[in-house]
Amino acid sequence: MELTQIRLLVSDFPTAYRFYRDVLGLRPQFEAENGPYAKLSPDTGPAPIALQDRAQMAGVLARLGVEPEGYRALVVLRVEDLDAAHAELTSRGAEFTLAPGPMGDRMRVAYLEDPEKNLIELQEWLTLREQAGSAVG
Repeated sequence: MELTQIRLLVSDFPTAYRFYRDVLGLRPQFEAENGPYAKLSPDTGPAPIALQDRAQMAGVLARLGVEPEGYRALVVLRVEDLDAAHAELTSRGAEFTLAPGPMGDRMRVAYLEDPEKNLIELQEWLTLREQAGSAVG
């Protein structure tokens, strides 16, 4: 089994697409601002995020509700400098629900929502697992 992507079902495809492309700065595999599908990738790493028009998918899966309630997804993006990423995304119009702060002793995080109310976590790793393990021994 191989994970190929995480796909978010979105009700307002153009708005979600522009958020991931223009605000978060992910690179589209191909331009598809009006959908019904797009795959966008961060600068590093193999894990793309895909957007799927919710109404189109509801036609495939009759059980799919019109609108989800509460958080249904958490997208986690690692950044090298959380404060710099926070400042850059804020300058692009992102509104954070939680400003940068510590999460334990190995990372700092900040949270924002995409236009579909999916939760996004930005992580800055302070100590890599390998470094933490070698420091103990």
